[in-house]
Amino acid sequence: MKGSWVALGLVAVLLAGCAGSSTPVPQRQQAQVAVESPVVGPRWQLILIGTDEHWAGNEPAWFEVVPNGEALHLTGNDGCNRLNGQVSLDDGNRIRIENLASTRMACANLAEAQRVTTLLENAYRFLIDKDRLVFFGRDSRVLGGFQRTSAR
Repeated sequence: MKGSWVALGLVAVLLAGCAGSSTPVPQRQQAQVAVESPVVGPRWQLILIGTDEHWAGNEPAWFEVVPNGEALHLTGNDGCNRLNGQVSLDDGNRIRIENLASTRMACANLAEAQRVTTLLENAYRFLIDKDRLVFFGRDSRVLGGFQRTSAR
């Protein structure tokens, strides 16, 4: 499994380097692109932080992106707290998660939960390969990996 993440990471770095700046997409077209994105709809469960650190929280960390009118809404859990926020996507595999809010539970693994929130807030680009989703920061560094799941 680790080898597939490394290969996915290498492909993603190459793609991120080649992507450069994209032509601006009109806002109405952005909304259509966003709704058709494979990020929208499924539940994504965190399995890796960075390239090789397996999620070790007591509870699963996950998120979903769902359409809400012409906007996209994120719901999820950081392994401790419920999360809500807004998501912007474009056709260049760019993602921006904003206005991320959470409950304020006193959990034993609060530091780990904060790492999940930071990962989501710093996501800049994504790559999907089958049932895997990888987030990258602005510097093309892998922030974390998720697996599509049917759990609800």
